[in-house]
Amino acid sequence: MATTTTWHKVAEPNELPDGRVKTVTVGTRSLALVHFEGQYSAMDNRCPHQGGPLGEGSIERGVEGQCWLRCPWHGWDFDPLTGKPPGGHEDAGQELYATELRDDGVYVAVEEEVAHIRTVTDVMAETMVNWGVKRIFGMVGHSNLGLADALRRQTVDGNMSYVGIRHEGAAAFACSGYAKLSGRPAACLTIAGPGATNLMTGLWDAKVDRAPVLALTGQVQTQVFGPGAFQDIDLHSAFEAVTRFSQAVLPSSDHAELASLACKNAIVERDVAHLIFPDDVQTLPAGDAAAQTPKGRLGAMGLAPDEAANARALEAIQQARRPLIVVGYGAREAMDVVVELAERLHAPVVTTFKAKGQISDHHPNAAGVLGRSGTPIASWFMAESDLIVALGSSFSNHTGIEKKKPILQVDFEAMQLGKFHPVDYPVLGEIGRTVRSWLDELPAETAAEDQLAELAERWRAWRDEKASRRGDDLGHGVNSASVFDVLSKAAPADAVLAVDVGNNTYSFGRYFECREQRVLMSGYLGSIGFSLPAAMGAWSAIQDFEDLRGRKVISISGDGGFGQYLAELTTLVKYDMDITHVLLHNGELGKISKEQRAGEWDVWETDLHNPNFADYAELCGAKGTRVTEARELESALAAAIAHPGPALVEIMTDAELV
Repeated sequence: MATTTTWHKVAEPNELPDGRVKTVTVGTRSLALVHFEGQYSAMDNRCPHQGGPLGEGSIERGVEGQCWLRCPWHGWDFDPLTGKPPGGHEDAGQELYATELRDDGVYVAVEEEVAHIRTVTDVMAETMVNWGVKRIFGMVGHSNLGLADALRRQTVDGNMSYVGIRHEGAAAFACSGYAKLSGRPAACLTIAGPGATNLMTGLWDAKVDRAPVLALTGQVQTQVFGPGAFQDIDLHSAFEAVTRFSQAVLPSSDHAELASLACKNAIVERDVAHLIFPDDVQTLPAGDAAAQTPKGRLGAMGLAPDEAANARALEAIQQARRPLIVVGYGAREAMDVVVELAERLHAPVVTTFKAKGQISDHHPNAAGVLGRSGTPIASWFMAESDLIVALGSSFSNHTGIEKKKPILQVDFEAMQLGKFHPVDYPVLGEIGRTVRSWLDELPAETAAEDQLAELAERWRAWRDEKASRRGDDLGHGVNSASVFDVLSKAAPADAVLAVDVGNNTYSFGRYFECREQRVLMSGYLGSIGFSLPAAMGAWSAIQDFEDLRGRKVISISGDGGFGQYLAELTTLVKYDMDITHVLLHNGELGKISKEQRAGEWDVWETDLHNPNFADYAELCGAKGTRVTEARELESALAAAIAHPGPALVEIMTDAELV
């Protein structure tokens, strides 16, 4: 078949000194350009040994006086003008390209690029798209280039979007935030070795909070598996505990099936799935292999409760005088019927901290957050209750559901029922379906008292207390009660709020009053640094799904948490992410200082050396504002939230007034 050859200028006339070699790029081809003894040559830049870049090598004289172009990686030699190795075998050596020195520079002739040959990673990327994977967070590197190119093709075709992060840990947290908001999986892309291991904390966060995530890690070539090659670690073993599914992609694999199984495990099990891509497998031709789809591989997820168990539960509800509904994160998709039940019973609804925002704090039945990050309202009604109806709650020790009270627990996972201690009425079933069955059977009148007037009075008392705390001033910064009072008013009603850990987050739980906002947090893992990368994930999900479109993203952290991933502020700027970060700067790891004092230890090594974070934000290209007095909060937060792009509000706060 006839081909077309085109000449390309690759260097100026005197750019490359005699006896030197350099890498040049023509289209997508990488060539080694050689200037030796007054002549020019151009050859394939990739050493056939392990792909070393010959253009980064040197021309050296051998023991017999022959000069060789030496690969910088492992010392393989090639004739600098012919590309032949020692011995001069006719069928060996580098591919050579015609070269000319012209008046205006050095030219190389290359054939027009042939059409792309579909690879196994193309098939797998197409399969991921078919399963609904729309977003990749990651870092392109030397052991994932074939896979990265397959993902690039999907982004060029509009099937995926890509966010290049500054640290792989941020990619995993971004995937977790994306999944917690949308319920759908995103993927994180890394190289082998350290790139892969950097994912671990974010993947554990996703796993323990049951968020679907795909991890796509490069790996060294199959020919160097095992002996301890550069960046070769046993990724299957390293990821075994954190994944529900982890498999290597081999030449003989059913590649579309592997991608389907990874997606299915992530989605159905709400867990982490992992695929390992050896470098040399990524670009293998796929032939006529077809991508797969989820058609016929997913069923309805609703689980009806057992009739007898449900009847006992319903009887307990009918007889309770002061029922309390405790809503966990697992009930987030069933809040309409849960609120309807609360209204029918005139009962208060408290949430776990992870479920904050699932019912508006301004709803007549809402009683705030229960537990360490909660309100005195919630703890009062738990103490006075005669039946706790726990829906989708994990019974975390941070929540502190009183186990001596009669407990009715509903969950769609059998292992969650009575997980830490026996409960009186365990019901296995999908929460919305179960509660709807109660509403269908409940009589118009039950034994339940109307607790709403008492609830309103408790809210009045708590709001008076918060107002009193807003007046506290020790002269060391703004108090947290003021910060979250103003933020409660400034944040859009449907905003997505990604919070970190530490005193700033405890204060958020106590003082911030939700409307219809969604709150994202590192629940069971409680990882510092979660909020900013999770906000990146949330912003990306909002771009990807119509049902989330238009929501504002706000992340909240202390200076300790922000310091973990502060370089990701440049990622926000690069992709023009409309995220406002609220940074409570007190110059220390305040929660740990507090624990040291409580344990009668000396306060030690919890102080932080920080820059002016508002100035740092400006240097990164974001909007930065520093607040030193409470009276500045309203205008600063309003301007940052209205700003159509990345913004940071640094609030100088008092570590004691939390």
